[in-house]
Amino acid sequence: MIDIPSPAIAIVGRHNSGKTTLIEQLIAELVDRGYDVGSIKHHSHAGFDIDYPGKDSYRHRAAGASETVIAAPGQVARIKTIEGEEECGDLVRSMPGHDIVVVEGYRKSGLPTIEVMRAGNAADAHTAEVFLRGAREGVPLGADHVQMGRGDGAATAGAGAPAPSSPASSPAPAAAPFAADEREKMPAASTVAVVTDIPAAREAAALYGIPALGLEDTAALADFLAEHYVRPRVTVVIQAGGESRRMGRSKATVPFVGRPLICRLVERLSPVADELIITTNEAPNLAFLHEMYPDLSIRLVPDAYNERGALPGMYTALSAAQNPYVAVVACDMVFASARLVVAEALAMHESGADVVAPHNKHGFEPLHAMYRRETCMPAVRRRADRGEKRVQSFFDDPELSVLPYTQDKVLAVEPRGGCFINANTPEELARIEDSYLGE
Repeated sequence: MIDIPSPAIAIVGRHNSGKTTLIEQLIAELVDRGYDVGSIKHHSHAGFDIDYPGKDSYRHRAAGASETVIAAPGQVARIKTIEGEEECGDLVRSMPGHDIVVVEGYRKSGLPTIEVMRAGNAADAHTAEVFLRGAREGVPLGADHVQMGRGDGAATAGAGAPAPSSPASSPAPAAAPFAADEREKMPAASTVAVVTDIPAAREAAALYGIPALGLEDTAALADFLAEHYVRPRVTVVIQAGGESRRMGRSKATVPFVGRPLICRLVERLSPVADELIITTNEAPNLAFLHEMYPDLSIRLVPDAYNERGALPGMYTALSAAQNPYVAVVACDMVFASARLVVAEALAMHESGADVVAPHNKHGFEPLHAMYRRETCMPAVRRRADRGEKRVQSFFDDPELSVLPYTQDKVLAVEPRGGCFINANTPEELARIEDSYLGE
């Protein structure tokens, strides 16, 4: 079982800001778009319960059970007694496999946050005025806006130096002090967008360079999350072009532990594939895969170029893929790693790189790497049209960013290594098989 970490975003705001209504509409919009959405609700008061007296599960807990699981067809719930409060990050990590987890609350979780402010809520109107005052005076997000809310003068940023002021702007009139439970509920360094119908909040967001979205424009908010935070879909391409001269037959169908080698690759990589493609010039010989794996919707795609070669094969992989991230793996990599595919996708998402390729003392491993389809496909096409055959020939394209995924990172994902072992001859495959059976 491969756990794919779920990205998460926190939606925060003051009491009666409309967070729950917004989140309800947002989840429905994302689900309508085909995304798998998880959610977390932060309850600020101790002692809440999702069970109630009279139910058998309640009686289990009342008798002293520290953890109770309630299971029924299509649903399961777990109620567990813990010390203190569980960290939001731990909760998100316990929810793998979602395209996104929407968190209500947990302002201090360290997650990127979206701030909600509603004109009909007095606390939000107050916050918006202080937010705008800070923006006009050049106070960084995350500085002590609370002092400004009290009307005590300019807020301090970081080490206590006075915040720079703009002579061309006039600060908003000092607002009344925050209530005790609202003093820390201000936009912060983690704020990535504001959802509001308050002009002052929209102006402040513009000055800080973050998006301001309409309170009723759920579609725009979903667009924003889809572009920046929803888990990008990954196409996994297994390259199995056809007959190998050194192997003496197709590597895809050569037996390994009594079954075609391609079956091993499909089973190892399909758990992390939103789409699974096999590039091959012998589709009739691999048609049995559709019967063996009917739920995987495997696509068998022939070469886009008449010329053989790793780089033309890469173009075939990228042009056939329907998702933005494309993992390309050679079919003779007996120990190809689904965990490495996940790690490369996360690295690409976090870094913005166009290529994430394992790198060691021997150089790059381009046939167990991740590629951004939109940017890599034209670069590969240019090189392939010039007759280049080697995959790495396009890594030096000035328009591309290549992130080396170093050996220590690979070993952190797969401590036993071996991800890049491949077999080019029957003898090499036999040695790998003997080693595998001897484990």
